[in-house]
Amino acid sequence: MMNPRFQLYQRGQQPTVTKGTFTQAIASEKFGAQVFNRTIMQKMLPKEIYVNVINAVEGREKIKPEYADTIALAMKEWAINLGATHYSHWFQPLTGASAEKHDAFIDWSAPDKVIEKFSGKQLIQGEPDASSFPSGGLRSTYEARGYTGWDPTSPVFVWKAGDGVTLCIPSVFFSWTGEVLDAKIPLLRSEKKLNDAVLRLLKLTGIEAHQVYTTLGLEQEYFVIDRAWRSLRPDLLLIGRTVFGANPPKGQELQDHYFGSVKDRILSYMADFEHTAFMLGIPVKTRHNEVAPAQHEVAPVFEKSSAAIDHNILLMELMRQTAAKHQLACLLHEKPFKDINGSGKHSNWSISTDTGINLLDPSETPENNIHFLILITAILNAVYEHSALLRAAIGSAANDYRLGGHEAPPAIISVYLGNDLEGVLDNIAEKGSHTRTGSNLKYDLGLVVVPELTKDNTDRNRTSPFAFTGNKFEFRAVGSSSSPALPITVLNAIVADSVNRILDEVEENLKNHKKPSKAELVEAVLPVIRKYLKHSKGVRFHGDNYSQAWVQEAKRRGLPNITKSVHAFEALVDKKTVAAFQGILQKNELQSRYEILTDIYINNIKIEAKLMIDMFRTQILPAAIRYQRDLADSLEEIGSKAAPRQNKLLNELTKGIEAALKNLDAVEDVLEASLKIESLEKRGVAFGEKVSEKCDDLRESVDHLETLVDDAYWPLPKYRELLFLV
Repeated sequence: MMNPRFQLYQRGQQPTVTKGTFTQAIASEKFGAQVFNRTIMQKMLPKEIYVNVINAVEGREKIKPEYADTIALAMKEWAINLGATHYSHWFQPLTGASAEKHDAFIDWSAPDKVIEKFSGKQLIQGEPDASSFPSGGLRSTYEARGYTGWDPTSPVFVWKAGDGVTLCIPSVFFSWTGEVLDAKIPLLRSEKKLNDAVLRLLKLTGIEAHQVYTTLGLEQEYFVIDRAWRSLRPDLLLIGRTVFGANPPKGQELQDHYFGSVKDRILSYMADFEHTAFMLGIPVKTRHNEVAPAQHEVAPVFEKSSAAIDHNILLMELMRQTAAKHQLACLLHEKPFKDINGSGKHSNWSISTDTGINLLDPSETPENNIHFLILITAILNAVYEHSALLRAAIGSAANDYRLGGHEAPPAIISVYLGNDLEGVLDNIAEKGSHTRTGSNLKYDLGLVVVPELTKDNTDRNRTSPFAFTGNKFEFRAVGSSSSPALPITVLNAIVADSVNRILDEVEENLKNHKKPSKAELVEAVLPVIRKYLKHSKGVRFHGDNYSQAWVQEAKRRGLPNITKSVHAFEALVDKKTVAAFQGILQKNELQSRYEILTDIYINNIKIEAKLMIDMFRTQILPAAIRYQRDLADSLEEIGSKAAPRQNKLLNELTKGIEAALKNLDAVEDVLEASLKIESLEKRGVAFGEKVSEKCDDLRESVDHLETLVDDAYWPLPKYRELLFLV
C-alpha cells in the first residue's frame, strides 16, 4: 500500500481555487453590505425609533419596548431581501468561541399555512439551552434555562454559509438567576466602569467629554497550509497543533518569508475572506507574510473595543471557512509547529472620548498634559499590582507553548515606555520635576531624493509583553486563537480601579480648593503621581525581555514569572481581583472563570497526550518497526561485521524505538494517575507540570526517530511539506 504522503506528491499540482472578487476600488461600496447599519436603519425606521436605536448603540439609553416590533419587522424585511430564512442570537459563552441557535422566520397563519414572522419579543430575548455550556459551578447540568439578550451596541449582520443565510443578532448570555455566563457582559460592564473613572478624571482636568470608551486594533497572526496535508495529520485535524515533528533543514533562519511576496494561492484566499469581511463591516486593512514559513497576519482599522472583539471572533470563523473553499487549512493555534514562531493576537489598546480625543496620545508635551500623566501612572500601577491577573487573562495550554520563545513575549509581565516618556516619569518620581527630556527629530539618510522623515519619540520593543507605542499600548501576549474579551475586560477593570484610587488621593489634596487653578491642580497631582510611580517602578523594563539576565532581574524586582498558566488562574479569585471587579463580576462568577479555565487547560493537555499515544502506537511505531525489520534483514544478508556503520544505524534505531516506548509508558502512567486526582487545582497542576513534561520527553524521542526512519516509511506529513508545499 502506497504511503498517503506520496499519493499527494503524485497529484503534482495545486487544486483549483476560487479567486476572490474583492478589489480596493469597490471597498467603500461593499463595506457593511451585510450589516443592519445606520444608513439602512434611517431608511427603514421612523425618525423617533431610529434616534432611540442610535442612542442605544451609543450606550445612552435602552431600546424602548414599544419600538421593538417595528425594529424587528424592519430587520426581518431587510434580512429576507438578502436571502435570510432564519434568525439567531449570536453570543459568546465561556467556551472562548461564539454560539448560535437558528430559528426560522415562520409562524402559523392557519392550521395548514405558515407566514414569515419575527416579533420584537423574539428580537429582544431568546432562550437557548444553557445546560451544556461551561458554567464553572454556577449552575447544575439539569438547570438548563439560560437567556440571550440583544446587545444593540454591536451591529446586527447577515451571515452566509453553505446554502444558508441567517440574520445574526449579537447578544449577551446569562442564567435564569441572572448570573453571567458569557464574555460580553463583563466586557461591557468594564467599559462602563472605565468610562466613569476617566470621566471623573476629565472633569477634574477640565476636558469636555460625555463618554469615554476604549479602542482596539487586533493584529491577527495565523498559518495557512494545504488542506490535504493537514488531513493526514490527526493532531492538526483535532487540535490545530503538531504533537510530533522534527525540524526541517530550513525553517525561518533566513528571515526570507517576513514581509516577502505573498504566494498567488494565499493571496487569492486573503482577497476572498477580506471581501466577505468588508461585507460584514469588518475594516480589515493590512495583510502580510509573518516570520515563519506559511505564517501571515491580518489587521483591521481601530474600532471601539466591543465591536473590535466581535469582529475578531467573526473574522477567525470567516478565515477558517474561506480556507476550506480554497482547499487550505487556517491554523489559529498559538504554536502549530515546534521551534518556529508561534502566533499571537497583538491587542493595541487605547482610551478615547466621544469628542475625538485619544487620551493616550501625548500630542502635547506630557508635562502639560495632566490627564495623560495620571492615566499613564494608573496603567503602570494597574499592571504592576495585577500582573498575575493579566497573565491569567492570556493563559491557556496553547499559549504556554508560545510565550517566551521565537518572538513571543515572556511570561513575565512588564511595561516598555520608550526613552522619552521614561525620562519624564523618572524626573517626576526622582526629582519632583516634570520637564521633558526629548523631542521629535528628523532622519538624515544622506539621500537627496528621499523626503524628510520624522523620528518617533520611542522605538518599539518587540520583546515586551505590554509596550507603549506612541498613542496606545500593545498587549502582545494575547494568544492568536483566544477571544480578546477577557484580557481587555481585565485591563479595563484594573485601570479603572487604579484611576479611582489615584483620584481619591488627588481630591483629598484639593479638599480646600473648590475651583483649583492649574498650578494648584499640578501641586495636588504631582506628589500622588510620584508616590505611585515609585511604587510601580519595578514593572518598567526597556531591555531584552528574552534574556536570562532579565529573568533574574525580574525575580529581584518581585515580578511573577508564571510559565504555566494553571498557576496564573489562581489570580482570578485573589482578593485584589475581587475588589477590582466590583460591579463587573461577583466573587462566585470569578470563581467560575477560574474553574472553567483550569478545566479547559486540563482537557487540552489530556487530548494532546491521548493523541500522542494514539499516533505513536497506530502510525509511527508500526512504520519504525517495519524499517527496523527491513534494515535487520539487509544486514543479515551482508553480515553485520561487513557493515559496521549500518549495524550502528540499526542499533541507534532500536535504541530510539525502545526510548520512545519507555516514554510512552511514562505518559500513559502519569495520565492515568493525574485523571484520578479529585481536586481541580491539584489535577490542573499535575497536567500542567507532570503530564506536559512526560509528553515533551515522548515528543523528543519520536522526533529523533523521524530523523532515522526511511522517508518512504514515515506516515505523517513532515514540516517541509506542511510549511512549504502551499
